Amino acid sequence: MKLRTYGYFIRQAFKSIFRNGWMSAASIATVSVSLIILGAFVLVVANTNYIASQMESDVEIAAYLEVETPEEETEDIQETISDLAGVSQVELVTKEEGLRQLNEQFGKDHDLIAAMGGENPLPDYLLVRAEDPEKVPVLAQKIEALDYIESVDYGQGVVERLFSLTNWIRVGGLVTIILLAAATVFLIAITIRITIFARKKEIEIMQCVGATRWFIRCPFFLEGMFLGFTGSLIACITLYFSYLFLVGKINSALSFLPVVTDLNLLLSILLIVLVAGPFVGAIGSMLSLRRFLQV
Repeated sequence: MKLRTYGYFIRQAFKSIFRNGWMSAASIATVSVSLIILGAFVLVVANTNYIASQMESDVEIAAYLEVETPEEETEDIQETISDLAGVSQVELVTKEEGLRQLNEQFGKDHDLIAAMGGENPLPDYLLVRAEDPEKVPVLAQKIEALDYIESVDYGQGVVERLFSLTNWIRVGGLVTIILLAAATVFLIAITIRITIFARKKEIEIMQCVGATRWFIRCPFFLEGMFLGFTGSLIACITLYFSYLFLVGKINSALSFLPVVTDLNLLLSILLIVLVAGPFVGAIGSMLSLRRFLQV
């Protein structure tokens, strides 16, 4: 096919868009709103998963040593735990450090040493972080079996419920994204179909004068791509500036709440949204022509 023919198709597509201004605007608005809703929900799910991951990464094992544990044995135990598969970090917290932390927690008005009979009864303990938070219960069992370990604590019960909750959040978020994406594709395709169906007479005239199927399809294919691209571009711009604005507000008002600030993730999501628009627009145009107009 000659380059001149492609140029003709592009001109026809743009003429059709401007000639049917209201329908084109409605299609672009539908694509924009649909992709904004989808993109916003993907960002919400991404942040929810990020918060869940942060909560999981904060899970630590506190391995309490027996009170009379010799210092050299403490070092050996720390090294043994460090060598366990799945352990990322081991930190020794002495009883003096533990008492200092309690004093900071309860404030200077409380004389904890006096309340405890003039002695520090706290044991030394080891804080253990796991590479995979879900392996914490298994690691805790291994650590508890070591000599000189009095007991271990990692929030048993609470941690299991936390992992169960975060897994449900991830699965539920993924399923919802898939369903919402399918609904978005369906809505955009229906809108493009309505736009094309409104011009059924125009297509019938082209058929009557002997236009080939591809000659009829190509301008509509390009028109669907352009409408989809314009809608997705508006959606990307809206999502980008809205997300940066909201992140700034959250960081200033709720600084304790972790949010995704990685621009690479944001741009990856926006790239998917940008590509989805013209793709769905083109597919919607082709299906509409084939099924409704029998071209």
